[in-house]
Amino acid sequence: MKRTFMSLHATGPQANQTASKSLYQRPMMDSSQGSYEDIRELNEDSNRVMDGVFHSHLDEKVRPYIDLIDSLRLIGIDEDMSLPTIAVIGDQSSGKSSVLEALSGVALPRGSGIVTRCPLELKLRNLKGGLHWRAIISYKDESIEFTDPSLVDAKVEEAQNKLAGEGVGICDELISLEIFSHDVCDLTLIDLPGIARVPVKGQPEDIGQQIKSLILSFIEKSETINLVVVPCNVDIATTEALKMAQEVDPEGKRTLAILTKPDLVDRGTEKNVLEIVRNQVIPLSKGYVIVKCRGQKQIDDRINLAEATRLERDFFTRHEFFSCLLYEEKATIQCLANKLTQDLVEHIKKSLPMLSEQIKKQLWDMRKGLSLCPAGPPMDPQMQKSYLIDTLTRFNDKINRLTSGEVVNDDNMFVLLRGEFKKWKDHLDSTKATFHKTVQDVVNEYDQKHRGRELPGFSDYNVFEMVVQRLVALLMGQAIDTLRVVRETVQKQFTDVSKTCFTNYPFLQCVTMNKIDNIQSKQEAKVEERILEQFEMEQLVYTQDGIYFKTLNETAFSAEGEKASASEDNCAGFDSRSKYPVMLRAYYEIVVQRLADQVPMLIRYFMLKQSAQLLCAEMLGLIDGATVSEVLREESHISRHRFDMQNRVDRLTLAQEKLSNFV
Repeated sequence: MKRTFMSLHATGPQANQTASKSLYQRPMMDSSQGSYEDIRELNEDSNRVMDGVFHSHLDEKVRPYIDLIDSLRLIGIDEDMSLPTIAVIGDQSSGKSSVLEALSGVALPRGSGIVTRCPLELKLRNLKGGLHWRAIISYKDESIEFTDPSLVDAKVEEAQNKLAGEGVGICDELISLEIFSHDVCDLTLIDLPGIARVPVKGQPEDIGQQIKSLILSFIEKSETINLVVVPCNVDIATTEALKMAQEVDPEGKRTLAILTKPDLVDRGTEKNVLEIVRNQVIPLSKGYVIVKCRGQKQIDDRINLAEATRLERDFFTRHEFFSCLLYEEKATIQCLANKLTQDLVEHIKKSLPMLSEQIKKQLWDMRKGLSLCPAGPPMDPQMQKSYLIDTLTRFNDKINRLTSGEVVNDDNMFVLLRGEFKKWKDHLDSTKATFHKTVQDVVNEYDQKHRGRELPGFSDYNVFEMVVQRLVALLMGQAIDTLRVVRETVQKQFTDVSKTCFTNYPFLQCVTMNKIDNIQSKQEAKVEERILEQFEMEQLVYTQDGIYFKTLNETAFSAEGEKASASEDNCAGFDSRSKYPVMLRAYYEIVVQRLADQVPMLIRYFMLKQSAQLLCAEMLGLIDGATVSEVLREESHISRHRFDMQNRVDRLTLAQEKLSNFV
């Protein structure tokens, strides 16, 4: 038979189609005309031509796009957006594993029930030159390289057991299997668990729903090509896998169906299968391909995959009904590999502009978010110390500004303190009426209750001194209460500054708050002691004569409506007992004024000014007294958030650079 091999010298997808047509698209002769040998010889030539053409155009047209998507997936862009991929789905025992074995050239886990229990990302890489077969399996933090193809099924099963546990459970964590071989095409696809309807022993009751949810998470994405595996010997309209694909892709624009097990078709139904493959039953834009993979008997007989591929072509060549599908390029694993690769590359090409826009938008959003995120401490130890000094200095500066009356927090601290001190003054003023009444009662009842050995008309000074001491002592409780309130106010203000300055540093914030509390407690005890001393001094009943007479004159004028003339040289007018209330009222005015100022001054000095000085000094002591890295340890979620954002910016930037050569 005369043949033409012009197409062998061409490259690219067109060359592939030319080569295929030159071998396939000729009328088939029946065996009575002696055509079987011709077809067999043509089949052998086809194998050689398909191999040569497929791999020759791959480097120029296909490999760069597949490598691009794989590199984007490798840097983690699939965490940010969906990438073009092929997802393989099928009902249990549909022949899905057999198809993947035929494409990859290695044996994958087999058995009854759920065999694929985790999504398996299968990366096929065609080797050039003298390189030998090797594979890398990766999952979680594991990455294992090996050079024996017979170990693949055991490695995949081991990975599944680690991720999904021993037994028949499933897991949505991805296993990546990268195979480098001379006998594979460049292709990446994801194998998903087979669809189960009835749970078996050891499986949860909702296993079917779990599997469907996992599958939907992949196939519903518009970037995914859905590769649906359907056996020829079942009603295609009833297969769950095709139903699911139709739900997410009603028009069938991104669905390709593979018909398996053509050797099990009942006689008389072959024409129905032909109609399906020719897209006449359930139309799909990407159409159908029919394949015959190794059966269990061929596996038991140790038929290798290369031989199985030859037997597959032989099967279709001999088949009374399906041989025509060879010429239509709708049969064999080799045809499937070619179609998948071309479809994936076309899908990638269409997706790149949108992918590029998504990356630009996310990159802009991430950079903006990162600019708003508080900067963390530097990694260099020496720079960390400088950073700590700057951080503590900013804190101390805020504390000093706070104590000098600046508004540092939401509340104005001096307004709050002034309010408390006014309450103290108001309380003092409110006690005047009680004091005046008590003194008047003592005067009125003196002879009946207080007079001792003195003659009538005389008075005992000690009695009135005791009254003053007793009534002044009653004021001490309110002074201590004012101290407590101010301590809470100052401590809250200092704590708010700490939270503002050390938001991201829990250790530093904890240390600071402990220091604030300790200092405030010590200062409060010190102020309380000073206040007690002040009230003990008030028991002396003392003031300068000049101050007393000045106040006495003002008080007498206010009380009697006439100008008083008491002075250090002339106080005879006040020798009468009837003048005692006015005289004691004048002294109480002095006490009130003294306490109204002295108590707030004690509180403000020790609780605010001195506390701030002590706090600032102790904070600066952290520079040499603690491990800098520990002091600057950040809140985990904040540092993780910044770290995640920075990682996203880095990978999106890298992805943008990679895409710039294609878009």
